[in-house]
Amino acid sequence: MSQLHPVIDKVTKRIEERSQQARDAYLAKIKAGERNGRARQDLGCGNLAHAIAGASRKTQDLLATGSGANIGIVTAYNDMLSAHKPYENYPQKIRQAALNYGATAQVAGGVPAMCDGVTQGRDGMELSLFSRDVIAMAAAIALSHDSFDTSLYLGICDKIVPGLMIGALAFGHLPAVFVPAGPMVSGVPNKEKARVRQKFARGEATRDELLDIERRSYHSQGTCTFYGTANSNQMLMEMMGIQLPGSSFANPESELREPLTEQAVRTSVDLVGQRNLGEIVTAKSIVNAAVGLMATGGSTNHCLHLPAIAAAAGIQLALEDLDELSGAVPLMCRIYPNGSADVNHFHAAGGMAFLIRELLDAGLMHEQVPTILGNTMRDWAKEPKLDADGKLYFDPITGDSGDEEILRPASNPFQPTGGLRLLTGNIGRAVIKVSAVPEERRIIEGPARVFESQEELAAAYHDGKLEGYDFIAVIRGQGPKANGMPELHKMTPLLANLQDKGQRIALVTDGRMSGASGKIPAAIHLTPEALSGGIIGKIADDDWIVLNSETGELTVAPKSGAIEDRPAYQFTDNGIGTGRELFAPLRKVVGAADLGASVWDTTEEQ
Repeated sequence: MSQLHPVIDKVTKRIEERSQQARDAYLAKIKAGERNGRARQDLGCGNLAHAIAGASRKTQDLLATGSGANIGIVTAYNDMLSAHKPYENYPQKIRQAALNYGATAQVAGGVPAMCDGVTQGRDGMELSLFSRDVIAMAAAIALSHDSFDTSLYLGICDKIVPGLMIGALAFGHLPAVFVPAGPMVSGVPNKEKARVRQKFARGEATRDELLDIERRSYHSQGTCTFYGTANSNQMLMEMMGIQLPGSSFANPESELREPLTEQAVRTSVDLVGQRNLGEIVTAKSIVNAAVGLMATGGSTNHCLHLPAIAAAAGIQLALEDLDELSGAVPLMCRIYPNGSADVNHFHAAGGMAFLIRELLDAGLMHEQVPTILGNTMRDWAKEPKLDADGKLYFDPITGDSGDEEILRPASNPFQPTGGLRLLTGNIGRAVIKVSAVPEERRIIEGPARVFESQEELAAAYHDGKLEGYDFIAVIRGQGPKANGMPELHKMTPLLANLQDKGQRIALVTDGRMSGASGKIPAAIHLTPEALSGGIIGKIADDDWIVLNSETGELTVAPKSGAIEDRPAYQFTDNGIGTGRELFAPLRKVVGAADLGASVWDTTEEQ
């Protein structure tokens, strides 16, 4: 076992010390939820009859007699979204596999699954971040029947896996295994898709041409193939040891897919009475997840989700922790938007098994941690394979990367530090994804151009008002309290066009950018947000902004007077339509972005 890197050790110990009181309270809570024997033994006869009435006769008999574990399935299936369409037939397969192992399985409930790719630039995007906490609550409702001995979670995309994790941790006395469905096979290269998007933004491509390239990119069942939040989710689940090794990026059509799902069922059953989810999710596993995020240049959305997941387990993860880890962990992957390859190419080059082996050998992650398979992350430095009889086994990865343009060893990374940085200054606190930003663009300073929405910026772009000069775009009123913190990915092609013309530009916002963004320097998740009295609400055109991702500086110098003396920010969005009014109570209580933007955390922004 390699010696642990001193920064990894220091940050982990700091998190453990900071979290001790909250962690002890969490462990006491899940301890109170444990029971001896089967979950159904405490149900009255009428309760039990209701719980088993819809099952097959064989399953009813097993459930009624209490023999065998009962698996609660929580599913994010819908047939609109490509990533979740494969889950349509999973419950039937899981039920049969459970019976083969002397157990039973029931779909405990479904959770909503919305796609940011569909809602980008639309009013529905204002529901996106809150859908994570709605999913957590829906998962809790599913498991509230208290009839289950273990659990399986079927979910992949942006807010869905974090929401399922938070819900699962509320039932942390149960074992839990996450079950992926895999990415779609590669379509049009991501660089070509981005090129046509930028041409469309310039008026040089028709809508038919744009739709054609989009359809050839997103073309079948499975997760989108770029390395956005969905695929970052999958990486995190493996780094935390709660999803089977190498299972994340086997395509839905792969012959490995069904054996991996059956193995997930068996693992879930084997965990009963042995290890629950609350024992697996520790400060060390959270740090391992953060290390994976930095090493792969993963989605900025996890600067929100990972602290929220950690908090659900009584672990207090701060942005300073992520920043310090990023300074110690090298960037080992180039996957779009950090490069031209997609996750299928990453998987073929060695994927998660190679990545984890390299991180372990370099002492950059904790090796001895509880997992769904045992007590070592070495089990994840293996690849799933089928023997001559079609039986699944896990083979330790050997040799070099299959393509060092995509995946490199820790000893020869693309850059010595990770993909994310914390920015601080008199504007507040923000994060920036630097892994996809050219080095010559990592320090930008210039006059502010202030906008109240992405639509306002787009109008200025199309009117030619943003050409011919350097500036830093400020889009405010986009925080969680204001409008649910929508992604502003619609800005990427517009600002990229200006950058390609030689203009030095950047973005500062209290909103989010997509996990697919990164070409434009963007200080995002700014706190305090404008609606909470943040300085971003008082910035005016021509104030001078410095964004320095090398030193971590984010400051503003007013063109005249004292910025604090300017009038208070006036927010004008009415938040009505497309269901947004239903989420008004959540906007009132949501916590700060740097704390995870959770509706259960009402800590005031500092």
